[in-house]
Amino acid sequence: MNLSPQDNELLRRIDEVLHYVWDPVGVAHVPQARDEYESYVPQVFLRLKGTTDGKDVAEYLHWLSTEQIGVGANHEHDRKVVELLIGWRDQLIR
Repeated sequence: MNLSPQDNELLRRIDEVLHYVWDPVGVAHVPQARDEYESYVPQVFLRLKGTTDGKDVAEYLHWLSTEQIGVGANHEHDRKVVELLIGWRDQLIR
């Protein structure tokens, strides 16, 4: 896939936000777990690129944490993470 420099940077930011901020498993401070959420980055990227309000991104994060990972829901935290991701997207696309 041939991505723009902005898209490559957005992918990197998504990876960092998922690991250090979203982190439903609580592994942000474990160096060996740096790739824990890496497989979710492409889908978050696609949803983030196509959203206006972030609702679909928040729903995906909720599904990941509850269905895929099996931890409890945290809608407020997911919403804040999505706001951060949208901020990064908008900053990089300027």
